Amino acid sequence: MGRCEVVTRRHVLACCLAAMGLTSAACASRSVVVLATYPNQETGAITVSNAAGSVELNAANQFTALADPNVTPTAPAVMDEANVRRLFGKVLAMEPSAPIHFVLRFGVDSTDLLPDSAALLPEIVDAIRQRGSAVVSIIGHSDTFGDRDYNSRLSLRRAEAVKNRLVAMGIAEAAMEVASHGEENPLIRTGDNVQEERNRRVEVVVR
Repeated sequence: MGRCEVVTRRHVLACCLAAMGLTSAACASRSVVVLATYPNQETGAITVSNAAGSVELNAANQFTALADPNVTPTAPAVMDEANVRRLFGKVLAMEPSAPIHFVLRFGVDSTDLLPDSAALLPEIVDAIRQRGSAVVSIIGHSDTFGDRDYNSRLSLRRAEAVKNRLVAMGIAEAAMEVASHGEENPLIRTGDNVQEERNRRVEVVVR
């Protein structure tokens, strides 16, 4: 068996598939490593190596085969999506879906959602229910206007306000984690003491 140097978790999965011997009957005597993509279609890179040499996979569904530790892995080629699903579909199906992100905005020094953000709450509830989510992260943020410590507390109150709205809509409180980042992770970089609506937000991550 060769060695895989990986960049992302999905690429680790591709290596594990080969290590587990999940190949077709035609490939029973060798291991196959396929570089899959993330749900958002991003693809990184992976180096597959053994004692004889190495090859790099850097495009979606590229693959290499290792039949003998003393023979360099085969040159990269692209596997069609149907074969990827046929060979690795069961394991790929075990991967959790990518998290869904929502951004809710607030007025100045307020824990009241702006109307367009309040309108997103039913969509968040639907996403949680459709996934049967065990964990929903609710993270409060602020702009840099005013005192840093006050903004941290304000951000927490915003996150708590969103959680309370979701609880009132039937989401179990135990499923939600609440945190405050205050001014520390702005969406838009600004100087100190600047009002910026896009930074006055709560991010809801549904896993």
